[in-house]
Amino acid sequence: MYVTVIPNRRSNPAILLRESYREEGKVKNRTLANLSDWPREKVEALQAVLKGELAGAVPEPELVGSLAHGHVAAVLGAARSLGLERLLSGKRSRERDLSMALICGRVVSPSSKLALAQALQPGAAPHTLGQELGVEGATEDELYGAMDWLLGRQEAIEQKLAKAHLGEGCTVLYDLSSSYFEGTTCPLAKFGYSRDHRPDRMQVSYGLLCNGEGVPVAIEVVEGNTGDPETIPAQIEKLKERFGLSRVVVVGDRGMVTTTQIKGSIQPEGFGWITTLKHGAVEKLALEKVIQPSLFDETGIAEITHPSFPDERLIACMNPFMKAKREKVRENLLTLTEKELAKVLTACGRERRPLEGQAAIGLAAGRVVNRFGMAKYFRLHIGDHGLRYARRQEILAREAATDGIYVVRTSETKEALSAEKAVATYKSLAKVERAFRCLKGVDLHVRPIHHRLEDRVKAHLFLCMLAYYVERHLRRAWEGLLFHDEEGGTRISPVAPVEPSDAAKAKKRSPRANPDLPVQSYRGLMQSLAALTRATIRLGAATFTRCAKATPLQAEAFKRLGLATP
Repeated sequence: MYVTVIPNRRSNPAILLRESYREEGKVKNRTLANLSDWPREKVEALQAVLKGELAGAVPEPELVGSLAHGHVAAVLGAARSLGLERLLSGKRSRERDLSMALICGRVVSPSSKLALAQALQPGAAPHTLGQELGVEGATEDELYGAMDWLLGRQEAIEQKLAKAHLGEGCTVLYDLSSSYFEGTTCPLAKFGYSRDHRPDRMQVSYGLLCNGEGVPVAIEVVEGNTGDPETIPAQIEKLKERFGLSRVVVVGDRGMVTTTQIKGSIQPEGFGWITTLKHGAVEKLALEKVIQPSLFDETGIAEITHPSFPDERLIACMNPFMKAKREKVRENLLTLTEKELAKVLTACGRERRPLEGQAAIGLAAGRVVNRFGMAKYFRLHIGDHGLRYARRQEILAREAATDGIYVVRTSETKEALSAEKAVATYKSLAKVERAFRCLKGVDLHVRPIHHRLEDRVKAHLFLCMLAYYVERHLRRAWEGLLFHDEEGGTRISPVAPVEPSDAAKAKKRSPRANPDLPVQSYRGLMQSLAALTRATIRLGAATFTRCAKATPLQAEAFKRLGLATP
């Protein structure tokens, strides 16, 4: 550090405390404090101290406070490099800064809006997000106002995302999920099929539209009891009218892209589609010998045709790993069910208080077969003093004929899409499922939803989608530092599971092979970055801030984001 005097034309010169540092081989300078108000004797004493000529002439530096900063700098830097601020609005405003705080705050430390408002208060803030965005002291009501502002710009923001990540002839991934709701007053909250396994709670459903790489483009919130196929027409209209696309390939699961939706919504707009047949249709093809084990080659793929599916391609896939797994699980459940049924039979023949009566015996046997989901595989004969049971071999044989088999159906021609590519494209729906896991898990905490107003629920889910947009960028940049296979792994065939690369296997064997850059989870890396603090230091009448020295891991994380280390 050194003191420099800067001439200021007709005014008094500026006296600045500065330091020199080296970045990428170049020497740079930055100002730490303005000492222009100091008396001349005090400035001279400080200069003597810095030169090592005098000690004790100036007050010792006082540490006023220290806030977590590294994770804020990384998230905010990543968001800005993605152009998130321009995406929200081309002009800076209080609402835009608060919206950035809502989005980045959910990536930094997911919490309620009240908790975020408390974290933005001076003197109570755990991190520097409020300082960096200039929203220190923002209230909960201001954050709710920013949510309303953000929702009003949703269509414009999605339009920009679509322009950046979608194009004519592209692949569009679409899936629906739900999250449970605390309360009963929101019009969107309904009882429905709970993917969170919370049938005791009302829920809202939301469909996520992504490009072929899994980049989120749009989200739509619907009532919690809405069926999956019912959401397809709105997405097709969105792609056609709002995004101005005349030709895309829509990829969805068999419960979403049904024959009704294909004929009623997708095909009339000239869009292509990829999905799979429902299990009943696959069983029918197996019974008619259209699908047989001899069809499949070493890749496990075979193209078939059937009059019930004209003008579309059917690609049968055999996954031997899934086949073996289903056979093992089914046999284990059958054996366990027979073991429990044998206990019921023993209870019927015991001397003291035997189980008697068709009603009582039927209830006991019904509880057993229903507990394991095996009712359709057993034939039960219940009498007044006992029961007989046997496996229904015809049903088991029919099930076994389709073990490990699924059929991809598509409108795309062989020239446009090979059979292997069609299967791989359908499997890319896993990228949307990964997005749902991040939204619902510890990363973004989209649930439970506490908002009562319909628009606030929509705004909450929209800002969570934008937070995932930023988090996805962070994860991709940090692949080499996380338990992630940055080489992508390999498949021996499109239907086989991914075989991890040698680099990924090495990470799992020895995550601390490099002590300077230990492999971590995503949340663990965020915590490591949070340890990079920014301190406020008072030196006499001057106050300045300094960041702690970054560890090799922290420096590498910023380097991989293309950002300068704080």
